[in-house]
Amino acid sequence: MIKIGVTGAAGRMGRTIIQALSEASDMQLALALERADSTAIGRDAGELAGIGSLGRPVQADFAGADFDVLIDFSQPTATLTYIEQCQTAARKMVIGTTGFDEAGRRGIRTAAERIAIVFAPNMSVGVNLCFHLLDIAARVLGDDVDIEVMEAHHRHKQDAPSGTALRMGEVLAQALGRNLKRDAVFGRHGVTGERPRRQIGFNTVRAGEIVGEHTVLFAGAGERVEITHKAESRLTFAAGALRAARWVMAKDSGLFDMQDVLGLR
Repeated sequence: MIKIGVTGAAGRMGRTIIQALSEASDMQLALALERADSTAIGRDAGELAGIGSLGRPVQADFAGADFDVLIDFSQPTATLTYIEQCQTAARKMVIGTTGFDEAGRRGIRTAAERIAIVFAPNMSVGVNLCFHLLDIAARVLGDDVDIEVMEAHHRHKQDAPSGTALRMGEVLAQALGRNLKRDAVFGRHGVTGERPRRQIGFNTVRAGEIVGEHTVLFAGAGERVEITHKAESRLTFAAGALRAARWVMAKDSGLFDMQDVLGLR
């Protein structure tokens, strides 16, 4: 039985992961974490997730916890704190948090020298298949098309563009031999002039309760190709996170992503 810790246990993603764990025959919830000032501290994690009592109260730290893998979908500052604690406790991590700056990413890479970490901007199996398809499409279509990355999420999402959209841009830039920092444009306004062919455009929508939608448009002369993924439920991401947790159990250290987990590398 794999023992799982979940951060943000009272949040949308945390509750969804706890729900998915309750349906997994080979896993159990061993730790439910929330920030110290949360009103959820002390409440039963299962009741918060709407699945009934699990006898696992939400707590603010690792005290007394015995777990194998910490699944973290939180905020960059909180994630970096959890990373330090997991290094000290020699615990593995699955990180779905987005919005890290380069210093944060460097901290994750350094931590992976000591513990095993799966770090991915999107845990969905379908999205990670799309990454693979985008690489193929970009190499085939090359510089004969204009490329736009479009994404939409719920109004509560903190970062923009999404980590998934940025990862899509990275995949495209690598396949085409471009520099994303130089060739990316984030939204357009005013008189922008003719679109440079090497440009990779990003467009963001934040509205309502949209779980997550991503489309990459390849527009050429007389035709266009679109690769789209639409998440209908957060259970999609939770299922991917649990799959990653199972996979990382066999690793002692190193930094991996969902392409590794799914064997798409």
